[in-house]
Amino acid sequence: MRALDHYAFTLLQTAGMSASEEGFGGGVLELIGRSSLLSQAVLVILVLFSIASWAVVLFKLRQFRRVESQTTRFRDVFRRSSKFSDVHSVCRSLARSPLAGIFQAGYVELNAQLRLADVSNGPDPPSESAARRRLKSFDALDRALLRAANVEVAKLERRVAFLATTASITPFIGLFGTVWGIMSAFEGIGATGSTSLAVVAPGIAEALIATAAGLFAAIPAVYFYNHFTQKIKELAGAMDDFSLEFLNITERNFS
Repeated sequence: MRALDHYAFTLLQTAGMSASEEGFGGGVLELIGRSSLLSQAVLVILVLFSIASWAVVLFKLRQFRRVESQTTRFRDVFRRSSKFSDVHSVCRSLARSPLAGIFQAGYVELNAQLRLADVSNGPDPPSESAARRRLKSFDALDRALLRAANVEVAKLERRVAFLATTASITPFIGLFGTVWGIMSAFEGIGATGSTSLAVVAPGIAEALIATAAGLFAAIPAVYFYNHFTQKIKELAGAMDDFSLEFLNITERNFS
């Protein structure tokens, strides 16, 4: 048993010495430096994807933090105010909230219909039965709110699709680099006619770096894409609730 252990230790030591002689030592940077130009180009592409996706992540995190903060403030102002004109006055300061954009669209449509109703009544003073102004079409108001909600959702979804692209394409780019590196490693085996660890290991190690880089770029992109998608769904639900609340208030006062 001792002889077998000694033989295994001697074999590993010899393989390590051979690998060092063939240039298999060093870290990841040295492996990248020894890789082919195509493998290095694949790594550059993956690094660019990773940097761009992290830039999108940081931008969207900041955007959603502001959106949620201003949405909470706008909802409080809307529910405390007794007049739409008071709410409209704070829309500019809370413009990042999607509820403010929906309210402005509804407010514009509401005023347009009320002005049209005043013109159709003529210059004569209104009678007691016509003193309360009425909207001509609640469906038109509903469509205006729906259109504004779609615009706000599109703003929230901007650049999020890039994370999905990064999550789906970078593993394949890394796999391509790995396959190419393994092909080069087999070419080296064929050229030297040796299957020793010193010959096989460097090429395989260089090839696997591309897969690791692809996963490094894809995993955060997948996580944050799902995170932002959930945030958008929650905000879309809040927009639907606000639109219904706006319609209810309008129907109570102008029907």
